[in-house]
Amino acid sequence: MMKIIGVVPARYSSSRFPGKPLADICGKPMVWWVCQQCRKVEEFDGVYVATDDERIYEACKSLGMEAVMTSDEHKTGTDRIGEVARRIPADLIVNIQGDEPLLEPSTIKAAIKPFYSNPDLQVSNLMTRIKDPVDAVNFTVPKVITNREGIGVYLTRATAPYPKGSIDYSYYKQVCVYGFKPEALRFYCEYGMRYGRAEAVEDIKILRFIENGYKVQYIEVDSGTVAVDTPNDLEKVKTIVAARIVAGETSNQ
Repeated sequence: MMKIIGVVPARYSSSRFPGKPLADICGKPMVWWVCQQCRKVEEFDGVYVATDDERIYEACKSLGMEAVMTSDEHKTGTDRIGEVARRIPADLIVNIQGDEPLLEPSTIKAAIKPFYSNPDLQVSNLMTRIKDPVDAVNFTVPKVITNREGIGVYLTRATAPYPKGSIDYSYYKQVCVYGFKPEALRFYCEYGMRYGRAEAVEDIKILRFIENGYKVQYIEVDSGTVAVDTPNDLEKVKTIVAARIVAGETSNQ
């Protein structure tokens, strides 16, 4: 049996939305809603919030969430996850973004399943088909290109592949749930701030693995989650959560 943990990186500083993990959603901070979804994943032996901010740490503790204080020198959430992996032994670490309060437990589970059938797998990531044409040309949305086995070939902020020979193609965007074996996280963290060429140009961290020969297994999911990048996104999520509470589909208790 694998020991599997879920880790939610949460930092207070954000150029577009400072204090985002503590943003109120129907009486609870956003990071609480993320952890509630993670707790529904039976495969997890534990769910931890990884933060460098005392305010987030104390909020988690007061609401019964496991939290780990990490270094404030980490440049990425993956580096923060790597520190947690060094301190809490596990066979598989699943990174769930702290700004995805609507993420479905079934979606999280999808990042775990490939490791049962392929013990040599080091990294998994999710993707979903782009339904809004605007996303296909939006540079903030990383597009995923895989081979026929679902192994990542490239991720780009451009519209790719370009439809020159045919328009019979479905575009896919990245869903930010990752599965990491401890060895893969060690590689990422030890690589430091050198960056791969494509990683530096695209500013997409998963490219570090692809550029260095790691097979990143992509799994297609049908996910309607809303990532909170701005206060406007937060208002959308509040409306959705409030409606679910009224309908009895979820609770803030």
